[in-house]
Amino acid sequence: MEVYTYSEARQNLATVLEKAERSGKVLIRRRDGRTFALVPEKNNSSPLDVPAIKADISTEQIVEIIRRGRER
Repeated sequence: MEVYTYSEARQNLATVLEKAERSGKVLIRRRDGRTFALVPEKNNSSPLDVPAIKADISTEQIVEIIRRGRER
């Protein structure tokens, strides 16, 4: 886990954010000694959440294609 001073974090924010994403946590230490954790938020989307497409095909045609594929 990386520890940055407040000034380092401010000057290199993009790098600090990337390291937090890779390692899961980065600490930022202020001059007065207080330490803060920078932790990336979890992605709440599902890997199965894909955009829809416009297809000129009926439900019956889709079912038929799936049935043929399962017969193989």
